[in-house]
Amino acid sequence: MNQIARFFSVAAAVVGLCVSVGLARAADELKLGDPAPNFQAQDDSGKDWKSSEHVGKKVIVVYFYPADMTGGCTKQACGFRDDMKSLGEKGVEVVGVSGDSVKNHQLFKKAHELNFSLLADTNGKVAEAFGVPVTPGEKTVKAVIDGKEESLIRTVTTARWTFVIDKSGKIASINKMVKAAEDSKAIIELVGSLSAK
Repeated sequence: MNQIARFFSVAAAVVGLCVSVGLARAADELKLGDPAPNFQAQDDSGKDWKSSEHVGKKVIVVYFYPADMTGGCTKQACGFRDDMKSLGEKGVEVVGVSGDSVKNHQLFKKAHELNFSLLADTNGKVAEAFGVPVTPGEKTVKAVIDGKEESLIRTVTTARWTFVIDKSGKIASINKMVKAAEDSKAIIELVGSLSAK
């Protein structure tokens, strides 16, 4: 009987711990109006991209996506590429973030002529700072680039979430239900409504 009581006591403690951890994570999630996290990661040229050098100068779109050279992620990236002139005219800087390496990002940019920075968040720390779900584990995408088959290996996979940081450094938008092919158009509309306020 004592063993059974001890089992239920331990089980209750574990459940309580899980609940409190869950509440702590929920409390740490970013909300509209919160200051944006300060972060840095290597960009596709291998240089450190520091948010402190960008936030406050422009409206910053930080979009997290699962993987380079996959269907939805390619549509999302190409949407931003094609709308970059309109976004630039509205004072917007776009940065894409995934668990892919610098080399993967270089291949992705080359294959699709992307005209904005991609950050290599290989340990998921940037995603974590924004509260974006991250799944650890090595995954490989095979793609033919310039007639050569390449293996793009990543160590973490992030959810597809998009954030907008306004010029005051605050979170102006959080989209957890991103439609990849429509993300850039949604951002153009959102930024237009922000500037109208």
